[in-house]
Amino acid sequence: MPLLKPAMDYAHTPTGLTWLDTNGLARLDRFASQFPQAEVETELTFADEKEADAYREVIVPIHRDWRAALRLDGGARVLVFGNLLSAEECEAIIELARPRMARSETVAEDKEGSEVNMARTSRGMFFERGEAEVVARVEARIARLLNWPLENGEGMQVLHYQPGAEYQPHYDYFDARHASTPSILKRGGQRVGTLVMYLNTPKRGGATTFPDVKMAVQPIRGNAVFFSYPKPEPATLTLHGGAPVLEGEKWVATKWMRQGRFE
Repeated sequence: MPLLKPAMDYAHTPTGLTWLDTNGLARLDRFASQFPQAEVETELTFADEKEADAYREVIVPIHRDWRAALRLDGGARVLVFGNLLSAEECEAIIELARPRMARSETVAEDKEGSEVNMARTSRGMFFERGEAEVVARVEARIARLLNWPLENGEGMQVLHYQPGAEYQPHYDYFDARHASTPSILKRGGQRVGTLVMYLNTPKRGGATTFPDVKMAVQPIRGNAVFFSYPKPEPATLTLHGGAPVLEGEKWVATKWMRQGRFE
């Protein structure tokens, strides 16, 4: 799919907004309302029509080559960016990550560190921030897009899901009840936002699901889904998961944003 081109020159418009408060979302909505809507292949689906009717969608001219489909409902803040990554960037990230994949783990609940969890059956790895040229380029793009400091981002994580692999619904913020949380927060504070980038298009399955709002984002190569959670609370409606891959495979790259500088 070719890059989506806005209908006019946005050279002098802001390329990012602070997504973490209601004012930022309001500014985005006003900004988007100035421009005509456009088609973008985002593949957002809802469990029923009533849920879909509760949302509004606007196509946001974020950048010369990017558009975002925005849906919000109360505390749910979910944006899908079309064509955030090129096909070449997706392939390069996959090939850099492939030799380093290992069974994915989750933050341990009762002890320090991480552990294998049957709720998460992917394989994964982490890049250091700026470790490779393509990683640094994408990270810089994300910082501009989200208007969030580059140094406040964790290293990019790449995940590989084979048929049957999934990540059951969970929250990305750190739970205060877990033993590991105090030490984790010393490295940059709480997580406040997540960007999931799709590096390939599975043949079937593998959607990113949001059970609280009964929404699913289909994985399409080059697209990305962003959601923020200004407080580490279920009220943010950011419970999400990776549905099982039914056919083919799924590769994603994830960037988490922290409150402060991530060390």
